[in-house]
Amino acid sequence: MTAALAATLAAAVVIGLLLGLLGGGGSILTVPVLVYLAGIEPKAAIAMSLFIVGATALVALGAHARAGRVQWRTGVLFGAAGMAGAYAGGRIAEYLPGAVLLTGFALMMVLTAVAMIRRCKQCEANAEAVPRRRPVLKILAEGAAVGMFTGLVGAGGGFLVVPALVILGGLSMPLAIGTSLLVIAAKSFAGLAGYLHSTTIDWPLTLGMTALAVVGSLIGGRLVGRIDPAVLRRAFGWFVAVMGVALLAGQLTST
Repeated sequence: MTAALAATLAAAVVIGLLLGLLGGGGSILTVPVLVYLAGIEPKAAIAMSLFIVGATALVALGAHARAGRVQWRTGVLFGAAGMAGAYAGGRIAEYLPGAVLLTGFALMMVLTAVAMIRRCKQCEANAEAVPRRRPVLKILAEGAAVGMFTGLVGAGGGFLVVPALVILGGLSMPLAIGTSLLVIAAKSFAGLAGYLHSTTIDWPLTLGMTALAVVGSLIGGRLVGRIDPAVLRRAFGWFVAVMGVALLAGQLTST
């Protein structure tokens, strides 16, 4: 086993840990790992990321559901709209250069991180409030928009879904994390379907990384209830910020 392959497989465990603990962040790490460590070309890396993250999120969802950390109504509506948007995004991505997709990915990561790191009075109120029912059309519109971006750049969308559920959806951080996994799984597989029309996947590597990511996700899921939601939110934001800046720097130096 080469050093690059060993590092890629080790990163898969971290990817799963982040998904289980933060409800997102897996795809933020998966795409760069596949591109820069495994040497996979960007569009194939995005497609592989969609499978790895989607399958891992589906397994991690079970632990969160058993702990009562999933808002099923919001998750199903958001996920259904997200699947349509993700499929469309995957088809559109066929006509865009890989470098453009990765640069857009990095910029969106940085903007999202800023929203999560700064003090958010609404987020703090959500931690104490009883979750409220939100208008169906608003949930569907948010889901479709996030799903479109998911399909375009291969992000399972947790780094967008979690902030949307916390800041716009009125959910506490633990509920947003659990609910996001349902949305991520649905949108990832829909986006993958869009990519399969034009992209070839390295299935042995993809399945190996998925198995290791699942192990990490189960560990992460057990830690969520033991950590302060405010700490989780800020940790999520800083992680996204660091990865976004690193990916953007990589794209700028390669041009």
